[in-house]
Amino acid sequence: MEWVTDLVRTGGALGIALVMLVENLFPPIPSEAVLPLAGFLVGRGELNPVTTLVASTAGSTIGAILLYAIGRWGGRAVLLRHGHLFRMSEQDLDRADDWFDRHGPKVVFFARMIPLARSIVSVPAGTSEMPILRFLLLTAAGSALWNALLIGLGVAFGENYQRVADTVSRVSDGVVIVLGVALVAVAVWWFRRRQTRRVNARSG
Repeated sequence: MEWVTDLVRTGGALGIALVMLVENLFPPIPSEAVLPLAGFLVGRGELNPVTTLVASTAGSTIGAILLYAIGRWGGRAVLLRHGHLFRMSEQDLDRADDWFDRHGPKVVFFARMIPLARSIVSVPAGTSEMPILRFLLLTAAGSALWNALLIGLGVAFGENYQRVADTVSRVSDGVVIVLGVALVAVAVWWFRRRQTRRVNARSG
């Protein structure tokens, strides 16, 4: 992580944009550890607050678009080709797309504030063919809100900016655990419901 802090300190807005882009593609580099440092530098007058926010949001959005593109132009085809491995049919994918059409905008927006989820959510958004402009706006808005919060906390904490990363990371870890349990529960429910439908179809 030392190279990340060095890039933020020496690279300015461009360095921040690059780090945030990489953060979307490689989640082990958390924004919680990067942006409070940027906020600290803003507080010292070494970085411009507006430029820092714009650069970090641009980096986040570009990284998300790359993952969206993978889902949009490769995800569904791959799932259909290998769907038998996951016991997933085209009808199942259609149901998932319908669900994402209804709830996707909220998921894309709020996922920008959750570690790991901010990267993962871009792929199903692409797979479900969410309009790219809508995805772009929701991603930029969610990222800007989250980035502004972390930068602001970095300014407020000053030299103690690392406390922001530690606190947010603990809270984020809890959120990730809860989401993981919820995801497993939903998956179990979905497979049981699917199995019940198959049994009823055979008996009918």
